[in-house]
Amino acid sequence: MAAPNTAQAFHGTIVHSTTPTDLAILEQALLVIDAAGIILLLQPNTPAEQISRVLSSLFPTSLPPVTSLARGQLLIPGFVDTHHHAPQWLHRGQGQGLHILEWLDQVAFPNEARFEDASHARRVYGSVVAGMLRQGVTTASYYGSKHGEATKILADICLQRGQRALVGKCNMSRNAPDYYRDADEDESLRVTLDCIDHIAKIDPHGRLVRHVLTPRFAICCDPKLLAGLGDIAARHPEMPIQTHFNESEQEKNATLTLFPDFTNEADLYHHYGLLNNRSILAHCTIMTDYETQRLADLKCGVAHCPTANMTIGGGFMAAPIKDFLRRGIKVGLGTDSGGGYSSSMLNAMQHSLVASFARDYLDTKDGVDETAAVSFEEVFHMATLGGAQVVGLDKEVGNFEIGKQFDALVVDIRAERGGVNAPLETDDSWRTVLEKFVMTGDDRNITRVFVRGATVHGG
Repeated sequence: MAAPNTAQAFHGTIVHSTTPTDLAILEQALLVIDAAGIILLLQPNTPAEQISRVLSSLFPTSLPPVTSLARGQLLIPGFVDTHHHAPQWLHRGQGQGLHILEWLDQVAFPNEARFEDASHARRVYGSVVAGMLRQGVTTASYYGSKHGEATKILADICLQRGQRALVGKCNMSRNAPDYYRDADEDESLRVTLDCIDHIAKIDPHGRLVRHVLTPRFAICCDPKLLAGLGDIAARHPEMPIQTHFNESEQEKNATLTLFPDFTNEADLYHHYGLLNNRSILAHCTIMTDYETQRLADLKCGVAHCPTANMTIGGGFMAAPIKDFLRRGIKVGLGTDSGGGYSSSMLNAMQHSLVASFARDYLDTKDGVDETAAVSFEEVFHMATLGGAQVVGLDKEVGNFEIGKQFDALVVDIRAERGGVNAPLETDDSWRTVLEKFVMTGDDRNITRVFVRGATVHGG
């Protein structure tokens, strides 16, 4: 990762979320960061001839370089992927239509088992991180495989490439093939602690890479393992926790069969100390009112994975995202990876709209008055600031507030990019430019990616 080494400035149209429903589109804006990648200034309506005067007040001895954005170019915050299985990079899109447990046995587990080979992990994880950065994912919450060495390799690569990441060894001591599960609960916990120590050693202050506790889901974890992970969570009060939650009817039924003392997953995970304001809960598609309110009361975060929910698991699963947002629950977007077919956060944004429209139609048929459809503003928020809130990094990244770190994308929908996005027209508003990128663009329209002010892709 190359350090920024110098202050920088950007001038042009800058877009970011300030609330779930408020999208700030700032024209002729001047954004300035210092040499450490911290945002010093965000000033809209600054004509080009005033830039030198403004910069001189901040840097009286030497003005920083200025990147000027042309019409058709935007500066937006980096995307935050709140749920991504890094070991599933090679088998994305395979097994479509299978129910979740059959898909795990037939597709995911055999492929993830290959990460016992450190050379395989190093090759694939290099591709994962490069591919995610190319698509504008500046922060990712990664599930590793069950293997400690491979998980450490993933953390190393994230740090080397400059991607901000949560990385966790996947805990699974039962209900997986003999060739792909922890030997027992003690081994699972021991390897987890080793990964925690490794990440603390390579990035002691968590500037970019942090550990996340990762029980795959209760089906793969017996009570002793869940209790042990809960103990680790209690001893590390800042450490995030991620797991799957109410992903499908099949998964939910299997979980409650294994834990007959519980009638819902919220009480189950809370009992083991794994449900709190640090929890990142993937999917949350089949929710009771009781469980939804429990998530709100405990300040949990939801990793909404619409692409996977519509293609793997046993049906078109449209999570009640609008209900979550109305109750003040933190919601971010996740690509999931192998469980869907796309690693693109743009696809996740598009599909979150589609799924919400389907949910709204079904709810209307059932006599529900409140809309279930999410807005474009809410989708953009979930991909950026909302995702940062879910993974516990919103004080550091997610938008362009002064004092935050500069994680950003330069977006370009002009014809010379060679993309297939809806073409730029002379009378397009800046809101239209943004919509054309989100709804019709791809990684060809992402020309530069910054993490903490350093260029990690493009440029």
